[in-house]
Amino acid sequence: MTSELSLQERFAPHTICFGCGPANEKGLHVRSFEAGEACVAEWTPASHHEAFPGILNGGIIGTLMDCHSNWTAANHLMRASAADHPPTTVTADFHVRLLKPTPSGSPVRLRAIVGEASDDRATIDTTLSSDGIVTATCRGTFVAVKPGHPAFERW
Repeated sequence: MTSELSLQERFAPHTICFGCGPANEKGLHVRSFEAGEACVAEWTPASHHEAFPGILNGGIIGTLMDCHSNWTAANHLMRASAADHPPTTVTADFHVRLLKPTPSGSPVRLRAIVGEASDDRATIDTTLSSDGIVTATCRGTFVAVKPGHPAFERW
């Protein structure tokens, strides 16, 4: 998508998350970028990400949307509190709707916006599209964790 550093690369270069961890050699390497009020990402499937020939696996779609949404929430909470580093956020819930099969032969694009937010959480609305057609949507809630939580300061 771009040569600039993604949110993940800037703030969590050693994270091993399967979906978005830059340090996970076998991960998906979702790269999220600010784009006005939204965060966007582009990701290219490989044949081993397919459910069947030519169609992206639904679990992979869920992972892409979960990780991108989580980083959208973390970025929003960081900006809202005028911090210089995002809080560590985790998924409280997320619901993916698979609207139609997602072709695996071209890049998919993710676009996420904040639907609701408070001091320590944000609800994010995300779309995944292929060739300009929205094939999946997601709405999820992501919460900033506190000391004592296993994910605290993981990035």
